[in-house]
Amino acid sequence: MSEPDPAPAPAPKGILLKADTIAEPFLAEVKAALVNSSRSRPPKLVGILATSNGPSRSYAEFTRKQCVSLGIEFELRQVGVALNAPASHESDVGNADGDGVEEAIIDANADDTVDGIMVYYPIFGKEQDHYLQQIVSPFKDVEGLNYKFHYNLYHNIRYLEPKSLLASSPSLAHIPAPLKDDVPPPGTVKSILPCTPLGVVKALERVGVYNVLLPYGDRAYGRTITVINRSEVVGRPLGALLANDGARVFSVDIDSIQEYTKRTRKERAARRAYHRHHVVRPAPPEFDLMQCLAVSDVVVSAVPSATYKVPTAALKDGCVCVNVAADKNFEADVRDKASLYIPAVGKVTILMLLRNL
Repeated sequence: MSEPDPAPAPAPKGILLKADTIAEPFLAEVKAALVNSSRSRPPKLVGILATSNGPSRSYAEFTRKQCVSLGIEFELRQVGVALNAPASHESDVGNADGDGVEEAIIDANADDTVDGIMVYYPIFGKEQDHYLQQIVSPFKDVEGLNYKFHYNLYHNIRYLEPKSLLASSPSLAHIPAPLKDDVPPPGTVKSILPCTPLGVVKALERVGVYNVLLPYGDRAYGRTITVINRSEVVGRPLGALLANDGARVFSVDIDSIQEYTKRTRKERAARRAYHRHHVVRPAPPEFDLMQCLAVSDVVVSAVPSATYKVPTAALKDGCVCVNVAADKNFEADVRDKASLYIPAVGKVTILMLLRNL
């Protein structure tokens, strides 16, 4: 009597990649920059906290620890409800009053000992928080939230002349063309990029989503990426960064899906546009979230909700999944479909902030 066929071996799970591994080369880069600096003192970063929001307080504490370990001075300035209220795990703005936050930003702008400023949002809500982001001096904005940096990001302007930050409005005049390698042309510096979107891009570079055989600025060509949640702090700038590097990006929000792609040479010539920045259009009508997931090589989710989950069954086999939100947006079995899953990017985000500093 023949033996029964053995049960098939279970399919291997995708790789679980922690942020520590991704962060290692950037930690080394920041250390080298500090060692080679000609400054007479270490840089000083000020964090302004006007909320009892638990994730914001955790972010502040982790930033402090990372700064201390590197010899960077960090000072947390607490104002309003943050002075006395116990930590809350609420994710909305109901546990923030923001009293004194604008004055704290203005004081830090005028303080010559302060080199970088970060503000822990949300405080008042989207519109008023956007106003506060513009109060931070662009010379001290380590989060890349000033409108001049956003203008550069969305127009694919990668370098700037520092004196241009003194101008009353951004301009395309005298902006050098991007180079083959990521090296600022003489007289320029890199334009500051927002920390979390930049951290996600660096993570995707590290895991091979970006093709290093392609020219700099085009290395995401051929990739289809879905970014869930079109916030002004993470989702929309991330979609723009990826599209400006050549990816086809589906930006999914609660009420719409947009498609971001890089402007073609023909479109650029027709518009006399020097920089090949992305264009935004509505996604094809047949594309709902499930269709976007089915064709995406990468899925990034940044939904601030513990109940929101990306359905594993809808994912493309072998995709890369990145969780950006404080809450886990992917189902527990995500690695049954994904070849690689990054559950958090906070440590990379902090190092992008310190690179910006």
